[in-house]
Amino acid sequence: MPLLLSGRGFRQDLEKAGALALFAPLEGGAETRLMRRLRAAGYRAQITSARGLGDPEAFLMQLHGVRPPHLGHQCVGSTAAVGEVHRVMPQLGSLLEGGGPILLWLLEGKVLSTGELSSLIDLTRRESRLRIVVEMGGARQLQWQPLEQLLVAA
Repeated sequence: MPLLLSGRGFRQDLEKAGALALFAPLEGGAETRLMRRLRAAGYRAQITSARGLGDPEAFLMQLHGVRPPHLGHQCVGSTAAVGEVHRVMPQLGSLLEGGGPILLWLLEGKVLSTGELSSLIDLTRRESRLRIVVEMGGARQLQWQPLEQLLVAA
């Protein structure tokens, strides 16, 4: 339990690896304590679901297009049956404006493919301020490992 009191070991592993795979007890609580410790250490954090992430680099760092869902009988007009493309700001846009470290906490990371996980690792290498924690599933006790090690083992 002392590990959760300071979160120092977790923060050091996160800063060294850049991206961590987290396995937390299903009753919850441990991950929010860790996020609070990181925010207290100066990280600006955002928590989001990995479901529907698509291309992680475009979704998180670039201006990208999103089409609205097709809801049946609609006027096709000049935009064809798929609808108009809406331009959407990057998910991390506001966090990238300032200085200091950035934390992205991804829930339900087990739905991500190995290609998407490796692109998250590459993203942390290119953007030195960005750190990513991906919740990969449940465990009896709080565990984490570098995301790169998880990909090598798979």
